[in-house]
Amino acid sequence: MNHLSYFESFDIRQILSDYPLGDDFTLRLAKISRDALFDLQNQRFQKLMARAWQIPFYQRLWGAKGLVPADISGLQDITRLPTFGKQEIMDSVAMAPPLGDFHGADIPINGCRWPMILHTTSGTTGRPQPLLFSPKSREIQSLLLARIYRMQGLQAQEVVHSVYGHGMINGGHYVREAILHYTNALLITPGTGVETPSVKQVELMRDFGVNVVVGFADYIKRLADVAREQGITPGKDIPVKRICGHLGRESRESLSQAWGGAELYDWYGVGDTGAIAGEGPDHDGLYLMEDAQYVEVADVETGLPVPKGDVGDIVVTCLYKDDIYPIIRFNTHDITQVITRPSSLGFNFQRIAGFLGRSDNMVKLRGINIFPQAMGPILEERADFAGEFLCTALRDAAGRDELIVSIETNGEKNQAHAQAYRELLKRKLGVEIQVELVAPQALAELTGIESRQKPIRLIDKRFA
Repeated sequence: MNHLSYFESFDIRQILSDYPLGDDFTLRLAKISRDALFDLQNQRFQKLMARAWQIPFYQRLWGAKGLVPADISGLQDITRLPTFGKQEIMDSVAMAPPLGDFHGADIPINGCRWPMILHTTSGTTGRPQPLLFSPKSREIQSLLLARIYRMQGLQAQEVVHSVYGHGMINGGHYVREAILHYTNALLITPGTGVETPSVKQVELMRDFGVNVVVGFADYIKRLADVAREQGITPGKDIPVKRICGHLGRESRESLSQAWGGAELYDWYGVGDTGAIAGEGPDHDGLYLMEDAQYVEVADVETGLPVPKGDVGDIVVTCLYKDDIYPIIRFNTHDITQVITRPSSLGFNFQRIAGFLGRSDNMVKLRGINIFPQAMGPILEERADFAGEFLCTALRDAAGRDELIVSIETNGEKNQAHAQAYRELLKRKLGVEIQVELVAPQALAELTGIESRQKPIRLIDKRFA
């Protein structure tokens, strides 16, 4: 069998033609008619399905539903296919360790075996999940993120500081590749606070004149605090004008102010799929990269599609992963909603509200769904809030769920202040939540703010 090298396994000119960047995207592709876009998606979906039917994982998943290839004639039939998630992937790994049977890397394409790139999830709750890519899908994944960065204003020769981690996790690597391969910006990649201490990071940012920061909002804000502790003024000594990160439901205003009024841009993706959507210059939701990602929003409990504008799980199909690890109806369990108002930019790509929380981290209190990530912007209404919090879910003897929120505060840790926080949360969320006040930095070890890309916001003890 022939073995292709990395660069022999894709045609970069064809990729750039199929998935345009810069003006080719914003002036041409993003304004494509919905009918023409569906035709393009359907063409790519049919090629994707042909490959997926060759792979044991999908043969088993779909066969269990009694499906055969003739049942799915095109994208209009996609809801006949079941969704899957991390559990099904890990079941596959258990059946055929260490990589599972979901990828098809050992099934030749045109008589050739393709190179394969291996990453994993963090594995904080068990065995890490393998994340697998071909060179072609890897490059398209990186290109899509670069497309988002360029749509958000990233210019050639700007100085970018990335705080995404490296190691086995996918994120830091493809962020690096996106910027280096497709933007012509100067990139500094210190990674997390464990890889490069925060004090050293702010020194690098000052010395190299960083004007763009990419990463997760929590740690980017932490760097602003560290800079001030070192006598370095964010926005002045470090001339950051743009932050392109995962903003979630955090307060945008406080993050912008922490960096001297920097402009903020959000984007969304997960390890398996890469970049899915990004905020545009209109700052009105995140544009789905619909030429590459087909996204559905599904009811958290039933899995059925919800009406546009309703909240539900993000279910994604990667239209470009038609070689290694096809992804068809992957339930991320991240919550969002489609924005229904027209784009002021004239783009016809749909928009989503971004990351609104995780359905598998949801705690139901007295009939109300509580997402831990939603706490941040609420707590920031208090001037004494020190920036970090952690939720702990418990279940009492009667089977009733309870939630305790530990909150770092610069103020007094007395009952009066705790009561003020309880009243704030009850007013905003509609349910009583227990509050514990702690000193600044007291939660750092539990949340992992210095070591993790995404700080922990929920410790679930309900099923211990």
